[in-house]
Amino acid sequence: MGFHTFDADRADNLEDVSRFRYCSRDELIGHMAVGREAVVADLGSGTGFYTDEIAPFVGTVYAVDVQQAMHDYYRSKGLPENVEPVTSDIASLPFADGELDAAVSTMTFHEFATPESLAELHRVTADGGRVVVADWTARGTGDAGPPLDERYDAAVAAEQFRDAGFTVTHEMERPDTFVVVATV
Repeated sequence: MGFHTFDADRADNLEDVSRFRYCSRDELIGHMAVGREAVVADLGSGTGFYTDEIAPFVGTVYAVDVQQAMHDYYRSKGLPENVEPVTSDIASLPFADGELDAAVSTMTFHEFATPESLAELHRVTADGGRVVVADWTARGTGDAGPPLDERYDAAVAAEQFRDAGFTVTHEMERPDTFVVVATV
């Protein structure tokens, strides 16, 4: 499976509100099931499109992206007070054991889905904490998102989470995307 990161030169494309047809703010917040003081990470946060949506409902959001250029873009549009950009690979997150109450990944799971990354997510997520993934499905048409051969489907993603020690509490295949919710 080929992994890639979204081209930072096309960052403006990530600000397209039509993205909500694939995953809404309410869906993410509902699946996270956290309180107002929660510490959350947005994995592959890019320009902060979804980070901005989550921020008013939690205490702290770490906007995690491997590309500093994405954080530069995000800063240029303005960061909410409770958002902290973190430039890091998912396989080596700079968080303490159990520091996160939840993490979300919107359309980026295919960019970091390795055993090392999922083990790291397990390490930094608190007992009872959730990881919510919405991503392009390998069963989709391929009309939007990355090439089909770079995607996973819900069953494969869920199995990867189980292999990393998570309990999968929700798994849904949709026309173009899937959603998996995994708990530590």
